[in-house]
Amino acid sequence: MATTVMALAEKVLERVYGTSKSAVSVTSGDGEKTHRHTHHHIHRIKSYDDIDDDVYYSDEDESSLELIQIGAERTKNVLILMSDTGGGHRASAEAIRDAFKIEFGDKYRVIVKDVWKEYTGWPLNDMERSYKFMVKHVQLWKVAFHSTSPKWIHSCYLAAIAAYYAKEVEAGLMEYKPEIIISVHPLMQHIPLWVLKWQELQKRVLFVTVITDLNTCHPTWFHPGVNRCYCPSQEVAKRALFDGLDESQVRVFGLPVRPSFARAVLVKDDLRKELEMDQDLRAVLLMGGGEGMGPVKETAKALEEFLYDKENRKPIGQMVVICGRNKKLASALEAIDWKIPVKVRGFETQMEKWMGACDCIITKAGPGTIAESLIRSLPIILNDYIPGQEKGNVPYVVENGAGVFTRSPKETARIVGEWFSTKTDELEQTSDNARKLAQPEAVFDIVKDIDELSEQRGPLASVSYNLTSSFASLV
Repeated sequence: MATTVMALAEKVLERVYGTSKSAVSVTSGDGEKTHRHTHHHIHRIKSYDDIDDDVYYSDEDESSLELIQIGAERTKNVLILMSDTGGGHRASAEAIRDAFKIEFGDKYRVIVKDVWKEYTGWPLNDMERSYKFMVKHVQLWKVAFHSTSPKWIHSCYLAAIAAYYAKEVEAGLMEYKPEIIISVHPLMQHIPLWVLKWQELQKRVLFVTVITDLNTCHPTWFHPGVNRCYCPSQEVAKRALFDGLDESQVRVFGLPVRPSFARAVLVKDDLRKELEMDQDLRAVLLMGGGEGMGPVKETAKALEEFLYDKENRKPIGQMVVICGRNKKLASALEAIDWKIPVKVRGFETQMEKWMGACDCIITKAGPGTIAESLIRSLPIILNDYIPGQEKGNVPYVVENGAGVFTRSPKETARIVGEWFSTKTDELEQTSDNARKLAQPEAVFDIVKDIDELSEQRGPLASVSYNLTSSFASLV
């Protein structure tokens, strides 16, 4: 079946690109460009390294243009492919971008782009809206996730999409002219790698995948054509090997978290003073996600009951609620006359401070929030997950002793109440387990390994990009 799928993919790309790869524009030894064409239909395109010089190619014999470029001393272009289908992909992409800047300065120019959204048509350019619709109807997403898991299904699907959008994907890659391509999305491997293969660039352009799911992964994450596959856990690494990757391609470093968070040196007492929180009471952080979804209000009300000592008429804990962009939720919570200290926040850009000021966290099983919570040594109460990619995050947290799972607001509040009163030893042990599971240096390990791979290839003076001459003969 795999052979059949590959044959189909190659046929599709052959129809898209044609079979001729002969260059018709070369650079002579003295640096002057010579232009050759065999037919009278001439197209003008821009040179790779000098956009003011025009070069020419013919379309009638489906020949290609080879653009010789890149001096050994030039800044290397890194293109990170992502999509806003959930907040984790962009967050990981930006974390990698920032780590490159911190570690290597101007050695790399890093561009984060949703090539699908900017260059292609439906359904690729509509993935963000489609994803948000499906995760609101979780059973629909569950069916979509599992029905596309078999390799023969998603390979045929991606090959069909390539027939329509290979030209557009190539245009996106050509605009940024990357020496290194990093995918942080499961649908960003196959089509770009097919484009590189048919442009004879697979051995010249470094292509790596950074997986942003902690445990349960869709098989489209794994492609044997990548130079490296960075896995956040041993569980994901095992899946990569099972799906055909070689051990030499796989590295386990952890989930990339933005450097400003991972390396922040924070003192809880100072943070609480800065954030105007109670200095003496333990604090729980209740997350509603970027959109403020889930049973946030119900959980907050339950926490109020369990964090208030009715006998002594005083609070035993305080609460911070992150409502995200849900202004209606924030207004409703702010209108309540709470019996315990409560901070209600909207969309928050300094989560490292709020996490650093709290003693435990309540959140759905998003990989980014879990990774950040572990770095801050926060015991985690998971109260929901998206079927498919987030389901495996629950046992990842629970089986490693870093937290618990319950969908019940009342049960959630009961656990927090016990942690803050009669089971403080359990709270401290769970915090210690979370700290041991954390991998704060993951993003730096990833960019350093990418840099080593790039350096192993030596000077890039001979790297070239080909522009295909014809995309007219589509299936």
